[in-house]
Amino acid sequence: MAERRTKSTSRRRSASRRRRARGAVAEQWVLLLLGMAAFIVAMMGVIDSWPFATPLPNNAKRMTMAEARASNAAVPIAWRRQGRPARYRFHGGSTARAQAVDCLATAALYEAGDDARGQKAVMQVVLNRVRSPGFPGTICGVVYQGSTRKSGCQFSFTCDGSFQRRRVRLGWAAARQAARRALAGYVFPDVGRATHYHTDWIVPYWRDSLVKVARVGPHLFYVRR
Repeated sequence: MAERRTKSTSRRRSASRRRRARGAVAEQWVLLLLGMAAFIVAMMGVIDSWPFATPLPNNAKRMTMAEARASNAAVPIAWRRQGRPARYRFHGGSTARAQAVDCLATAALYEAGDDARGQKAVMQVVLNRVRSPGFPGTICGVVYQGSTRKSGCQFSFTCDGSFQRRRVRLGWAAARQAARRALAGYVFPDVGRATHYHTDWIVPYWRDSLVKVARVGPHLFYVRR
């Protein structure tokens, strides 16, 4: 009788160990699946946050300058799609405003040089982006978006080395003055609500996915479809 009880107890213990083992394996699988799900969600978030989620002006199709200019000239300008940007209203203190002025003036100088109309066009694009979905909500955030990566910057001067190689010294006063006017509500209507642009000697991979709405000097401007 005692022997049967011992065997019964042993069987129960063995069954209990097997159940615990199965439970541990199942728990490991659940944790593994949860980890995989978390990884996938995280990667989706990273991909959405990459600058490649929005078209970039510095990734161009391989063409000669002449070929690129001919290709760009063949794309008509849809003037009616420009739209008119609303006056920009800056909300922030004096320190934040001074920082925004510097970022806006820097982008204008490096992207358009001393061309006053070109500078205004670049500034308008920056302000349009601040108010558009898919871009940072601050002026400096827009200007330096993607600048910490080797590629993927939205404004080429922030990641092509020009900012480190050559500090722009001339034209600061005029650029800052234009930036202050833009923050005070000045609108440059010639580019409308454009959020993207490129020079006419390159053809970015994203060009045909947007609508060309303006040209200012050598720069072509686009809105989303």
